[in-house]
Amino acid sequence: MKIPVSLGKDSYEITLERGALDKIETILDLERKVLVVSDNQVPLLYAEKICKASKKAVLARSPSGEASKNLDNFSYLCKVMLDNGFTRKDCVVAVGGGVVGDLAGFAAACFMRGIDFYNIPTTLLSQVDSSVGGKTAVDFCGIKNIIGAFYQPKAVVIDPDVLKTLDKRQFACGCAEIIKMAATFDKDLFELIEIFGIEQNLESIIASALKIKARVVELDEKEQGLRKVLNFGHTLGHGIESSTNLLHGECVALGMLTMTEGPVRERLKALLEKENLPVTCNADPREVVDAAMHDKKSEGDEVVTVRVRQIGIYEFEKSTKEELLSDYEEAFK
Repeated sequence: MKIPVSLGKDSYEITLERGALDKIETILDLERKVLVVSDNQVPLLYAEKICKASKKAVLARSPSGEASKNLDNFSYLCKVMLDNGFTRKDCVVAVGGGVVGDLAGFAAACFMRGIDFYNIPTTLLSQVDSSVGGKTAVDFCGIKNIIGAFYQPKAVVIDPDVLKTLDKRQFACGCAEIIKMAATFDKDLFELIEIFGIEQNLESIIASALKIKARVVELDEKEQGLRKVLNFGHTLGHGIESSTNLLHGECVALGMLTMTEGPVRERLKALLEKENLPVTCNADPREVVDAAMHDKKSEGDEVVTVRVRQIGIYEFEKSTKEELLSDYEEAFK
């Protein structure tokens, strides 16, 4: 299946196909120098498939986890390209989750003012969310994604077969992002997941999530308006992530609960539990909210939040620090 992302001169296609990695040379232009970026948690086999299909490949692997998304590793990738004589005609391929994609994409965006970038996400979370839309970044001074650029990939390749090696906790993190998109945009998709779950209809649900993400990016590439909807769950979710050892998707799940209420929160809570995601949080409320207020989406003494009071319908609302504190305490009392 081909899913287009129409952005004028920066348009590209998402290829969603089982076994795509085994014929990657027919999908991507790898007849050049290729920096393949991965981490030590991604099965080496996946990166090796890209290397073998390339004219000349250089493999760079980093430790896994959010802590690797920093300026030191960004500098390392740029140095690898410099040492190996990369030019503007060469490319970077990310093979991994969101951290790998963000880091590799930012290096591609900056090296020689931009060289081609391909994204091959290997986690469910990155397949349905971070691999599409051109957000690239590193963390700095404890703040997520504060240094980065909008830089669209030349192509995204999603092979659901790679999810067979994903552990249950990481799979659940991807489910959180799918639920986020269904809750904000697609009542029917939300109800389908409530009845059948995500894994039973995995490919079609990935496709549905990607079509939502692509449509939002097409309408608001640089996050000036509509695209902010995709931050549902992320405002306090990022605060929770800064204050706990929970994974990103788990924090987004908890963050979504803080932006709902009444029957909607109860439906959401039940669905999160069904998909093996947490629904309780004991992080310090003020620490969480302080981190959220330092987020790049804050506007002075307020932060723009995305709330869902009816499944499939979102609302933007500016919230103060005290209002966020109340949201957190109400959700997890």
